[in-house]
Amino acid sequence: MSDIKKAVLAYSGGLDTSVILKWLQDTYQCEVVTFTADVGQGEELEPARAKALKMGIEPENIYIDDLREEFVRDFVFPMFRANTVYEGEYLLGTSIARPLIAKRLIEIASMTGAQAISHGATGKGNDQVRFELGAYALNPNIKVIAPWREWDLLSREKLMAYAEKHGIPVEMKHKQGGSPYSMDANLLHISYEGRHLEDPAAEAEESMWRWTVSPEAAPDAAEYLDLEFKAGDIVALNGTAMSPATILAKLNELGGKHGIGRLDLVENRYVGMKSRGCYETPGGTIMLKAHRAIESITLDREVAHLKDDLMPRYASMIYNGYWWAPERIALQTLIDATQKTVNGWVRVKLYKGNVIVVGRDSKTDSLFDPTIATFEDDKGAYDQKDAAGFIKLNALRLRIAAKLHSK
Repeated sequence: MSDIKKAVLAYSGGLDTSVILKWLQDTYQCEVVTFTADVGQGEELEPARAKALKMGIEPENIYIDDLREEFVRDFVFPMFRANTVYEGEYLLGTSIARPLIAKRLIEIASMTGAQAISHGATGKGNDQVRFELGAYALNPNIKVIAPWREWDLLSREKLMAYAEKHGIPVEMKHKQGGSPYSMDANLLHISYEGRHLEDPAAEAEESMWRWTVSPEAAPDAAEYLDLEFKAGDIVALNGTAMSPATILAKLNELGGKHGIGRLDLVENRYVGMKSRGCYETPGGTIMLKAHRAIESITLDREVAHLKDDLMPRYASMIYNGYWWAPERIALQTLIDATQKTVNGWVRVKLYKGNVIVVGRDSKTDSLFDPTIATFEDDKGAYDQKDAAGFIKLNALRLRIAAKLHSK
């Protein structure tokens, strides 16, 4: 008999977690608390409540929480202050939502007296690591139930058969004669895996994409956006102050309209395998480009280069589930310290899948000095003769080596 009397399940109401709910009830014979996070996936979440009720979950054990503002303010924005990109391309849309979900799972477990949490991440993927590292960092005594590491329902076809056998209602989106895509969505991105994407040589179906038009179908006229930054975060769009979640949602809408933010990627998973996925991150793509633009005139050269040096390590921490680890928190402190002067505005042009920076300025923190940078007469602001000295000093070791090898 299991000593787990109550478990909190990260529950979407989709295929995997609907099966897990029934499986937990039958296998562990425990009381189940469902937690559904609204992180901006753009879908109606009340059906998850109805499905949970149908599966016998008590109303007081059903949690549906709107976490959109917290998600963008406390997770997405801090990540973008570092210009974070994993393996040169991936904007970490799935990765960055997991620490927030883990945090709320632990909070609900504490509130309800649950001994365990459960999730629908597979034993092949990264999310199992992210959920569990986050959970253990926040509650070292929590127990974790990971059904994909225990059961024999190791394909989507078997899951669908289980659902049909037990009368579990599951909506099959994008079925089209086969399994649905494995998808994850939040305010930052939407991802697609599975089906014919498992062949890395196959082009994604145009009908798969949900948030963006193809660049070929994007408007023929460019659109200009003005983004205002304060301490590294976007606070206003086209002169209108908005909340973090509202800004990102609006950028997603505008970016998607212009075919911005599509990515087809083969990434290196934490467990060691290579995995192909497709992603739509229109708002994040705009944010990243604009943030680097405002930093270009407000950050000291060596501070900017230090950030670039540290960013891949920071990205790996997030990708590998170490959001709550002391090294990530320490690095975030450094990153945030660099952002105090990142204030001003950036103008971008959206056109046919491209984000083009066309202007930037900071009235209070710009390090750009036109009297020095000019190609015209600088009236003595910069003495060009000074360049000879540092060139000779930096060339000294090269000259010594060249003389040695020329003998």
